[in-house]
Amino acid sequence: MAGTDQLSAVFSALADPTRRAIIAELAARDATVTELTAPLSISMPAVSRHLKVLERAALISRSRSGKWRASHLEAAPLREASDWIERYRRFWDSSLDRLDAHLAAVQAAGRATDRMADDPRESD
Repeated sequence: MAGTDQLSAVFSALADPTRRAIIAELAARDATVTELTAPLSISMPAVSRHLKVLERAALISRSRSGKWRASHLEAAPLREASDWIERYRRFWDSSLDRLDAHLAAVQAAGRATDRMADDPRESD
């Protein structure tokens, strides 16, 4: 991809809700522009422009059979995006686990301090 990397192109393409809706439709079945336009509130030329963006990001491929041109979902770029996100999910899970352990230790120390303050043997 000229001027950008594949992952950036995928995330850029997925940033638009209409393109995500098209991806969802294509996950169920291959479809023509006419079929993809039906559930959307945009024109066929607008859907075609969205398909070009998805095609440039390698998220879809298009094939021609007679006068029909069907779009097909290409899952590999989605897997690459998912793998990239997964690395950061593991980072956040680890960070949140450490925060949870720290809060539990703080709460346990607070309960121990409260017990000591409530113990009548400790008062002068």
